[in-house]
Amino acid sequence: MKQYKLPVIMYEPSDETENRYMAEIPVLPGCRAWGSTPAETLEYLQSVATEFILSYKTHAHVLPTTIPNWGSKDLKSGTISRILKDLGISKEDFENA
Repeated sequence: MKQYKLPVIMYEPSDETENRYMAEIPVLPGCRAWGSTPAETLEYLQSVATEFILSYKTHAHVLPTTIPNWGSKDLKSGTISRILKDLGISKEDFENA
């Protein structure tokens, strides 16, 4: 499966993260994973993100196409469309589900 570079925020263990590492993908609101190490957390997050995108399709939610003002690393326009294409889902089919 093709992999994409989406912005990820990694949080150090703290009371707010239940004393575990937590990572999230801000362009996929609510897409988070926890783990004992940064590597484990990112591995979990990769799996969660794949299922997250497929869940958007199943529940007929619209994925964001761009995230403006993401520091100096804006998500390029069309990234979500390329992900859908690689999953074999046309943008029209996705939006009309």
